Formats: sequence, C-alpha cells, structure tokens
Amino acid sequence: HNIEALCDLDKNYLAEADAFLKKEANRSATMTDDYRRLLDSKDIDAVVVTVPDQWHALMTIEACQAGKDVYCEKPLTLVINEGRPMIEAARKHGRVVQTGTMQRSGKEFKLAAKLVQDGLVGKVREVNVTLPGPNWIDRAGSPVPDSAPPSDFDFDRWLGPAPLRPYNKNRVHYLFRFFWDYSGGQQTNFGAHHLDIAQWGLGMDDSGPVSVEGSAVYNPDAWYETPDTTNIKYTYANGAVLNCRQIPGKPSKQQGTEFIGDKGSLFVYRGGLVANPPELLKGVDVPPIVNSEANVAHVNDFLDCVKSRKTPAADIRIGHRSATVCHLGNIAVRTGKKIHWDTKTETMVGDAETSKWLTKEYRKPYSLS
Repeated sequence: HNIEALCDLDKNYLAEADAFLKKEANRSATMTDDYRRLLDSKDIDAVVVTVPDQWHALMTIEACQAGKDVYCEKPLTLVINEGRPMIEAARKHGRVVQTGTMQRSGKEFKLAAKLVQDGLVGKVREVNVTLPGPNWIDRAGSPVPDSAPPSDFDFDRWLGPAPLRPYNKNRVHYLFRFFWDYSGGQQTNFGAHHLDIAQWGLGMDDSGPVSVEGSAVYNPDAWYETPDTTNIKYTYANGAVLNCRQIPGKPSKQQGTEFIGDKGSLFVYRGGLVANPPELLKGVDVPPIVNSEANVAHVNDFLDCVKSRKTPAADIRIGHRSATVCHLGNIAVRTGKKIHWDTKTETMVGDAETSKWLTKEYRKPYSLS
C-alpha cells in the first residue's frame, strides 16, 4: 500500500507529514491543499478523512462519488441527519467506508462484546460509560483574542460549511473539538469509542436508545463551549439503561464501558477486562493486549476490505448509529429536555422544536445535496 498524496490547509502540517513520510517510508507524495484534486486522480484507490467534524460528511460523500473507498475518522458526523446521505452514497457507489472507531478491532473490546452477547453477565440491565473531561486548557492555556489567520493557513476553507467567524488559534487544529460549530466535545470524541462498544455489546448496531435525558456543567468562564462534566441516561426498548458520565480526572484505566447483568459485571477499557466477580473470567482466554495494536488492526481491516470488498469492522452504518447516540446525549443536555427517539425512522417523537437539532445549516456555497 502506497501513500500517493498528502492534503492539508496548513502548510506547516503538510510539510511535517511530508517529512514523516520521507523518513518512515523513504518516499515522496503529491502535496496539495485541495482534496478535490486528489479525488480526480486515477492513481488513488482510497482516502483517509481526518479533518474537523464539519467536513466529514461532504468529503466522504464526494470521495464515494469519485469511486474512492474511505476511512473516515470518528465521530462519523457533526449532526445526526448527515449520516443517512453518507450511507446512501457509500451504497450507491459500492464503496468500502470504515469509521475510525478502532476499538472495534481491539482484542479486549472484541472479546468483551462477544462475552456479553454470549451471556457472561446474564441479561444486561445496566451499562456504565465513563468519559474523560476536556483537555482544552492542557492544550491551549488561557484564552487569546481573535486575530488574522496565519498566511500559511487557509482558514476560510478550514471553516467550510461552518459559520463564518474570526480566526482564533485556540479554536482550530486539535482544539476544534470543544466548539459546537465543529464538533461535540468529549461526548463525540471519546463517546464515539466507548458508547460504540456499549451499542455493540447490547446488540444495538442497527438501533439505539428510545429515550435520552441528562445534565451538564460548563466551563464557568466560557473559554470553550462543550461541557466539563455530563451525566446522561439512555433507555433502550428492552429496558436496559445506559449511564454515560463525563468525569474529569479519571485515569484511563477507569474510562471505558461496564456491562452489568444478573450474574455480575464486565468492564472493558483500553488495555484490559475486569470482571466482578473475577470468577466470571475463569477459563476465558484473555489475550495479551498492547494499546497500539487496535489502531494497526483497524487500518489493516480497512485495507483488507478494500481488496476483498467485504464489509469492514466499523462499517459506515455502525459509525452512524454510534455517532447518533453521542449526538442525542448532547442534544438532551443542550436543550434540557427528555428526548424520545424512534429508532426505525430516526426521528424525534412528538417534539418538532427539538427535531431542528438533527440538522445544521451549511454556509453557502457548501451543500450536502
């Protein structure tokens, strides 16, 4: 597999990627700031969409239309109603689209999902998902005033379909994820991973919760927009309750997904499994786990599917359903309402006002259609 091209709107990032490729693979690649140029190339079979969330839908759909397979980073969407057009484009053009929820290819998560579905903890009545707090301050420090964008960064195109606003260095690159115009905070960042595992273990890859309610606490000085802490309750049609909590300061070994049934519980995190009582895992072959292996395995799964045309581990339909769970939680805490969700039609039940949160107006001339 050869990397044929690199694309970025920041010339400094582009140069870094080029230097990395030359060092690690001893090869050069075409460099551009316009992804559409790459979609026109017959030398390119697949693309990786690793940009802020407001661009995921447009880039993925255009790549599918151009006959390219796609590895799209999580969360798959910025808003729920982007998901179906993305799936339709993938199916219409016969494309392999993998969502970057790499825990789907992690040994510990694959084993946990299988054990739960096979009845290790009995009938699941409760799931607890723990997410980290925001790391905006760790990355940004104190707020800075708006300024002119750097000359080597195309900020207008970076915004794309998002609303026009002044440039601020603490809203772009990694920090975009803490502002609603571009992302959904840790709820869609880590939630896209751990809520995805909850969906998987519950056997809900083609469904979701029927009601959602929750609360949130925000940065008191509004340095960023998404919550510091959250407490969100999801209820499924089978009676299972999923509690998703964003808790700052929790070590990584306490961030993950816990399934609780009438026989006990199973907690899975990046690096291992914990059963209560421990005897539940007696006789279970738990493989040695290395954190970086899931990333490599997930990319390899995508590349294998590009060749075989099989369905990848985190197919776009799965990515859409898992992102929907994340988004519904954010909608619940932002509106302060209890949401009733029709999992078949993917619509709000009895609340036309809240239904407006399912979509987002694109800045002209950008359009999803």
